[in-house]
Amino acid sequence: MSVVKARFTAVGCGALLLSLLSACGTGQAARSTRTEAPVPNTAGEAGAGHAKLKLVQVGSFEQPIYVTGAPDDESRLFVVEKQGRIALVLNGKKQSRPFLDITRIVNSEGSEQGLIGLAFPADYSSSGVFYVDYTGPNNDLHIVQYHRSASDPDTADTTSERAVLTIPHPNFSNHNGGQLAFGPDGDLYVGVGDGGSEDDPHNNGQNTDTLLAKILRIAPKPNGGYEIPPSNPFVGQAGKRAEIWAYGLRNPWRFSFDRQTGAMVIGDVGQDLEEEIDYAAAGKGRGANYGWSVFEGDRRNKPGSAPHAVRPALVALHSAGYCAIIGGYVVRDRSLPALYGQYLFGDDCRPQIEAVTLGHGPARHLHSIGLQVSATTSFGQDAAGHIYVASLNGPVYRLVER
Repeated sequence: MSVVKARFTAVGCGALLLSLLSACGTGQAARSTRTEAPVPNTAGEAGAGHAKLKLVQVGSFEQPIYVTGAPDDESRLFVVEKQGRIALVLNGKKQSRPFLDITRIVNSEGSEQGLIGLAFPADYSSSGVFYVDYTGPNNDLHIVQYHRSASDPDTADTTSERAVLTIPHPNFSNHNGGQLAFGPDGDLYVGVGDGGSEDDPHNNGQNTDTLLAKILRIAPKPNGGYEIPPSNPFVGQAGKRAEIWAYGLRNPWRFSFDRQTGAMVIGDVGQDLEEEIDYAAAGKGRGANYGWSVFEGDRRNKPGSAPHAVRPALVALHSAGYCAIIGGYVVRDRSLPALYGQYLFGDDCRPQIEAVTLGHGPARHLHSIGLQVSATTSFGQDAAGHIYVASLNGPVYRLVER
């Protein structure tokens, strides 16, 4: 697959006060990259057709790093705070009491540690079951099931915790991944980083006998634990983990499913030179190898073999000011007609929100939408398909038309 490259004004990695993603490496010197005609991206300038867009703040939170809604419930928005709380916005108003507070068991000391993921299954309205991903005291990753309170739909029952999956992550505190998302098939997909440090020192990216550097696909059981979907690519193969859906990922901090087509889009955080967005159409992507750590983006990173490596749909260069891609969502909000069908994403070093068209073949029409959010940590989507953007500085915004 050919790639789209963008060239913008540079912003150094050193400008970051706090990185959740550890994209900026120290193990390689910067080197020259290919250049193309720059894409206009003037601060505050709306991209073509997007002059009526604006950001409306829905609340201020403590280091928000994810935003989501629950299926079939347009009245509630959930904001994940790094320290271990999930805040609730009910009918547009932030509630004083958190929906869930597990700060006592979450290790949030490091810049990439904390409560990092949240997902609601399709039957949440009846089951009251939801799932979180957090780092524990030794940095192991814990995928855990909780239940909504039986007496209060605005709080969770902290005593209902049931372990689903624990992933050892003992050597380094960074590259934990964190995204949880239920796919169109009803299974739970889990993004896991490569284990940390630089250059994937244990070669986890190309090792299918570890859960690190992967996207997993599991079927959680009603009272904890999980089953393996029989159509996973490595089921029954010796020396290969059956939980794996795709591999060769450095730190898939945020990925999402297109709510209309079912396509999966992954924002995989790069190292020294290139960020990447990976795309798999619905029904595709089973067993995909995205190349890390033999490849970073579309460039060879080190010797070795990456069988059938899939080239990124889009590569964003560090020489153009990118440093840590923040994967977003394909817009399916009918109140945003100018953006409908486009994929929105950001970067930890660039405040611009950008849009691109993804599908079969190369990414197309990369452009700024004319809006900025500093210290972007995540995009989000609620039950109605509205799009949100979270900043580590505290604000969470909804994208609307004027």
